[in-house]
Amino acid sequence: MRYENKITIITGGTKGIGEGCVRVFADAGATVIFCARNEAQGHALEAEINAQGKGSATFIKCDVSKVEEVESLIAQTVERFGRLDCLINNAGWHPPHHPIDEFSVQDFRDLLELNLVSIFAACKAALPHLRKTQGNIINLSSLVGSMGQLYATTYVATKGAITAFSKALAVDEAAYGVRVNSVSPGNVYTPLWQEAIDASPDPAQTRADGDAAQPLGRMGTIEEAGKMCLYIAADATFSTGTDFLLTGGAELAYGRKSRVH
Repeated sequence: MRYENKITIITGGTKGIGEGCVRVFADAGATVIFCARNEAQGHALEAEINAQGKGSATFIKCDVSKVEEVESLIAQTVERFGRLDCLINNAGWHPPHHPIDEFSVQDFRDLLELNLVSIFAACKAALPHLRKTQGNIINLSSLVGSMGQLYATTYVATKGAITAFSKALAVDEAAYGVRVNSVSPGNVYTPLWQEAIDASPDPAQTRADGDAAQPLGRMGTIEEAGKMCLYIAADATFSTGTDFLLTGGAELAYGRKSRVH
Protein backbone atom coordinates (compact mmCIF):
# COMPACT_ATOMS: atom_id res chain seq x y z
CA MET A 1 0.00 0.00 0.00
CA ARG A 2 2.92 2.34 -0.64
CA TYR A 3 0.90 4.81 -2.72
CA GLU A 4 -2.11 4.82 -0.41
CA ASN A 5 -4.72 7.50 -1.09
CA LYS A 6 -2.58 9.24 -3.71
CA ILE A 7 -4.82 10.75 -6.38
CA THR A 8 -3.56 9.37 -9.69
CA ILE A 9 -4.85 10.02 -13.22
CA ILE A 10 -4.06 7.42 -15.89
CA THR A 11 -5.03 8.02 -19.52
CA GLY A 12 -5.77 5.12 -21.85
CA GLY A 13 -6.40 2.96 -18.81
CA THR A 14 -8.68 0.21 -20.09
CA LYS A 15 -6.11 -1.98 -21.84
CA GLY A 16 -2.42 -2.55 -22.38
CA ILE A 17 0.10 -0.62 -20.30
CA GLY A 18 -2.60 1.72 -19.04
CA GLU A 19 -4.57 -1.19 -17.62
CA GLY A 20 -1.39 -2.50 -16.00
CA CYS A 21 -0.89 0.88 -14.32
CA VAL A 22 -4.49 1.01 -13.10
CA ARG A 23 -4.19 -2.44 -11.53
CA VAL A 24 -0.77 -1.89 -9.93
CA PHE A 25 -1.52 1.59 -8.56
CA ALA A 26 -4.87 0.51 -7.11
CA ASP A 27 -3.18 -2.52 -5.57
CA ALA A 28 -0.74 -0.09 -3.91
CA GLY A 29 -3.64 1.81 -2.36
CA ALA A 30 -3.93 4.68 -4.80
CA THR A 31 -7.15 6.47 -5.71
CA VAL A 32 -7.05 5.94 -9.47
CA ILE A 33 -9.00 7.99 -11.98
CA PHE A 34 -8.60 6.50 -15.43
CA CYS A 35 -9.98 7.34 -18.84
CA ALA A 36 -10.49 5.85 -22.29
CA ARG A 37 -13.05 6.02 -25.07
CA ASN A 38 -14.59 2.59 -24.48
CA GLU A 39 -17.18 2.96 -21.70
CA ALA A 40 -18.01 -0.74 -21.38
CA GLN A 41 -14.38 -1.72 -20.81
CA GLY A 42 -13.89 1.22 -18.47
CA HIS A 43 -16.81 0.44 -16.20
CA ALA A 44 -15.96 -3.28 -16.16
CA LEU A 45 -12.40 -2.58 -14.98
CA GLU A 46 -13.67 0.01 -12.49
CA ALA A 47 -16.03 -2.56 -10.92
CA GLU A 48 -13.34 -5.25 -10.82
CA ILE A 49 -10.81 -2.99 -9.10
CA ASN A 50 -13.30 -1.66 -6.55
CA ALA A 51 -14.40 -5.18 -5.63
CA GLN A 52 -10.86 -5.97 -4.50
CA GLY A 53 -11.02 -3.50 -1.60
CA LYS A 54 -7.53 -1.98 -1.74
CA GLY A 55 -7.26 1.30 -3.61
CA SER A 56 -10.14 2.57 -5.69
CA ALA A 57 -10.83 3.18 -9.37
CA THR A 58 -13.06 5.74 -11.07
CA PHE A 59 -13.62 5.64 -14.82
CA ILE A 60 -14.27 8.80 -16.82
CA LYS A 61 -14.90 8.62 -20.55
CA CYS A 62 -12.40 10.83 -22.40
CA ASP A 63 -10.99 11.11 -25.90
CA VAL A 64 -7.54 12.59 -25.29
CA SER A 65 -7.29 13.88 -28.86
CA LYS A 66 -9.91 16.46 -27.83
CA VAL A 67 -8.28 19.09 -25.60
CA GLU A 68 -11.54 20.11 -23.94
CA GLU A 69 -12.12 16.52 -22.79
CA VAL A 70 -8.60 16.30 -21.35
CA GLU A 71 -9.15 19.55 -19.45
CA SER A 72 -12.49 18.25 -18.18
CA LEU A 73 -10.85 15.03 -16.95
CA ILE A 74 -8.39 17.01 -14.81
CA ALA A 75 -11.08 19.41 -13.57
CA GLN A 76 -13.50 16.62 -12.61
CA THR A 77 -10.76 14.79 -10.72
CA VAL A 78 -9.72 17.80 -8.65
CA GLU A 79 -13.33 18.82 -8.02
CA ARG A 80 -14.21 15.38 -6.69
CA PHE A 81 -11.01 14.44 -4.84
CA GLY A 82 -9.59 17.82 -3.90
CA ARG A 83 -6.07 17.41 -5.22
CA LEU A 84 -3.81 15.60 -7.68
CA ASP A 85 -0.61 13.68 -6.89
CA CYS A 86 0.32 11.86 -10.10
CA LEU A 87 -0.48 12.08 -13.81
CA ILE A 88 0.37 9.16 -16.09
CA ASN A 89 0.00 10.06 -19.76
CA ASN A 90 -0.32 6.68 -21.43
CA ALA A 91 -2.99 7.04 -24.14
CA GLY A 92 -1.68 6.76 -27.67
CA TRP A 93 -1.68 4.67 -30.82
CA HIS A 94 0.78 2.95 -33.14
CA PRO A 95 -0.48 3.10 -36.76
CA PRO A 96 0.11 0.22 -39.16
CA HIS A 97 3.62 0.14 -40.61
CA HIS A 98 4.01 2.03 -43.89
CA PRO A 99 6.81 3.85 -45.73
CA ILE A 100 6.55 7.63 -45.64
CA ASP A 101 5.07 7.58 -49.16
CA GLU A 102 1.89 6.01 -47.77
CA PHE A 103 1.37 8.43 -44.86
CA SER A 104 -0.45 11.64 -45.65
CA VAL A 105 0.42 14.91 -43.97
CA GLN A 106 -2.99 14.76 -42.32
CA ASP A 107 -2.20 11.26 -40.96
CA PHE A 108 0.83 12.78 -39.26
CA ARG A 109 -1.12 15.75 -37.89
CA ASP A 110 -3.81 13.46 -36.48
CA LEU A 111 -1.24 11.26 -34.73
CA LEU A 112 0.51 14.31 -33.30
CA GLU A 113 -2.80 15.40 -31.77
CA LEU A 114 -3.42 11.99 -30.22
CA ASN A 115 0.09 11.01 -29.10
CA LEU A 116 1.74 14.34 -28.32
CA VAL A 117 -0.57 17.36 -28.12
CA SER A 118 -2.80 15.43 -25.69
CA ILE A 119 0.15 15.06 -23.31
CA PHE A 120 0.99 18.76 -23.55
CA ALA A 121 -2.65 19.60 -22.79
CA ALA A 122 -2.88 17.19 -19.84
CA CYS A 123 0.36 18.46 -18.30
CA LYS A 124 -0.69 22.08 -18.74
CA ALA A 125 -4.05 21.46 -17.06
CA ALA A 126 -2.63 19.30 -14.27
CA LEU A 127 0.42 21.30 -13.25
CA PRO A 128 -1.34 24.00 -11.19
CA HIS A 129 -2.62 21.15 -8.99
CA LEU A 130 0.57 19.05 -9.01
CA ARG A 131 2.60 22.05 -7.86
CA LYS A 132 0.47 22.22 -4.71
CA THR A 133 1.21 18.59 -3.81
CA GLN A 134 4.75 18.43 -5.28
CA GLY A 135 3.45 15.57 -7.34
CA ASN A 136 4.85 13.93 -10.45
CA ILE A 137 4.18 13.26 -14.12
CA ILE A 138 5.03 10.07 -16.01
CA ASN A 139 4.81 10.21 -19.80
CA LEU A 140 4.78 6.96 -21.79
CA SER A 141 7.26 7.20 -24.65
CA SER A 142 8.87 4.28 -26.51
CA LEU A 143 12.26 2.74 -27.10
CA VAL A 144 11.82 3.40 -30.82
CA GLY A 145 11.75 7.12 -30.09
CA SER A 146 15.51 6.91 -29.60
CA MET A 147 16.45 4.01 -31.90
CA GLY A 148 14.00 4.28 -34.81
CA GLN A 149 11.68 1.66 -36.29
CA LEU A 150 11.02 0.38 -39.78
CA TYR A 151 8.08 2.05 -41.57
CA ALA A 152 7.00 4.03 -38.51
CA THR A 153 8.15 7.60 -39.16
CA THR A 154 5.03 9.25 -37.76
CA TYR A 155 4.90 7.16 -34.58
CA VAL A 156 8.61 7.41 -33.88
CA ALA A 157 8.48 11.19 -34.29
CA THR A 158 5.72 11.50 -31.68
CA LYS A 159 7.55 9.30 -29.19
CA GLY A 160 10.90 11.03 -29.62
CA ALA A 161 9.10 14.30 -28.96
CA ILE A 162 7.51 12.93 -25.77
CA THR A 163 10.94 12.04 -24.35
CA ALA A 164 12.36 15.45 -25.23
CA PHE A 165 9.28 17.27 -23.92
CA SER A 166 9.50 15.40 -20.61
CA LYS A 167 13.11 16.47 -20.10
CA ALA A 168 12.35 20.12 -20.88
CA LEU A 169 9.31 20.14 -18.60
CA ALA A 170 11.35 18.53 -15.81
CA VAL A 171 13.78 21.45 -15.95
CA ASP A 172 10.95 23.98 -15.64
CA GLU A 173 8.96 22.23 -12.93
CA ALA A 174 11.88 21.40 -10.63
CA ALA A 175 11.43 24.89 -9.20
CA TYR A 176 8.04 23.75 -7.87
CA GLY A 177 9.20 20.36 -6.63
CA VAL A 178 7.31 18.55 -9.41
CA ARG A 179 9.13 15.62 -11.00
CA VAL A 180 8.62 14.75 -14.68
CA ASN A 181 9.90 11.46 -16.09
CA SER A 182 9.22 9.27 -19.10
CA VAL A 183 9.08 5.53 -19.63
CA SER A 184 10.25 3.98 -22.89
CA PRO A 185 8.87 0.45 -23.29
CA GLY A 186 10.20 -1.94 -25.86
CA ASN A 187 8.14 -5.06 -26.58
CA VAL A 188 5.45 -5.26 -23.93
CA TYR A 189 2.74 -7.82 -24.71
CA THR A 190 -0.46 -5.82 -25.17
CA PRO A 191 -3.66 -6.14 -27.23
CA LEU A 192 -1.96 -3.98 -29.88
CA TRP A 193 0.86 -6.53 -30.10
CA GLN A 194 -1.69 -9.33 -30.37
CA GLU A 195 -3.37 -7.50 -33.26
CA ALA A 196 -0.04 -7.44 -35.08
CA ILE A 197 0.45 -11.15 -34.40
CA ASP A 198 -3.03 -12.01 -35.68
CA ALA A 199 -2.57 -9.91 -38.83
CA SER A 200 0.76 -11.46 -39.79
CA PRO A 201 1.14 -14.29 -42.35
CA ASP A 202 2.76 -16.50 -39.67
CA PRO A 203 1.37 -15.59 -36.24
CA ALA A 204 3.45 -18.14 -34.33
CA GLN A 205 6.67 -16.89 -35.91
CA THR A 206 5.72 -13.26 -35.30
CA ARG A 207 5.16 -13.98 -31.59
CA ALA A 208 8.44 -15.91 -31.42
CA ASP A 209 10.29 -13.04 -33.10
CA GLY A 210 8.74 -10.61 -30.63
CA ASP A 211 9.99 -12.69 -27.71
CA ALA A 212 13.43 -13.20 -29.26
CA ALA A 213 14.05 -9.47 -29.73
CA GLN A 214 15.03 -9.27 -26.03
CA PRO A 215 18.07 -10.94 -24.46
CA LEU A 216 15.69 -12.05 -21.71
CA GLY A 217 13.83 -14.06 -24.37
CA ARG A 218 10.33 -12.76 -23.73
CA MET A 219 8.17 -9.67 -23.95
CA GLY A 220 7.35 -7.62 -20.90
CA THR A 221 3.96 -7.69 -19.22
CA ILE A 222 1.55 -4.84 -18.58
CA GLU A 223 1.94 -5.48 -14.85
CA GLU A 224 5.70 -4.98 -15.14
CA ALA A 225 5.03 -1.67 -16.87
CA GLY A 226 2.71 -0.68 -14.03
CA LYS A 227 5.32 -1.63 -11.45
CA MET A 228 7.93 0.56 -13.12
CA CYS A 229 5.55 3.51 -13.11
CA LEU A 230 4.74 2.90 -9.44
CA TYR A 231 8.46 2.82 -8.63
CA ILE A 232 8.92 6.18 -10.37
CA ALA A 233 5.92 7.71 -8.59
CA ALA A 234 6.48 6.29 -5.11
CA ASP A 235 10.18 5.52 -4.74
CA ALA A 236 12.33 7.31 -7.35
CA THR A 237 11.98 10.64 -5.56
CA PHE A 238 15.40 11.93 -6.70
CA SER A 239 14.75 11.17 -10.39
CA THR A 240 13.45 13.81 -12.75
CA GLY A 241 13.96 14.26 -16.48
CA THR A 242 14.91 10.59 -16.70
CA ASP A 243 13.80 8.25 -19.47
CA PHE A 244 13.33 4.85 -17.85
CA LEU A 245 13.85 1.93 -20.24
CA LEU A 246 11.46 -1.02 -19.95
CA THR A 247 12.92 -3.18 -22.67
CA GLY A 248 14.27 -6.51 -21.47
CA GLY A 249 17.59 -5.39 -22.96
CA ALA A 250 16.26 -5.07 -26.52
CA GLU A 251 18.62 -2.17 -27.24
CA LEU A 252 21.74 -4.19 -26.33
CA ALA A 253 24.25 -5.85 -28.67
CA TYR A 254 24.49 -6.12 -32.43
CA GLY A 255 21.99 -7.85 -34.68
CA ARG A 256 21.28 -8.29 -38.36
CA LYS A 257 19.57 -5.07 -39.43
CA SER A 258 20.31 -4.65 -43.11
CA ARG A 259 17.45 -5.49 -45.47
CA VAL A 260 19.89 -5.74 -48.38
CA HIS A 261 20.64 -9.38 -49.27
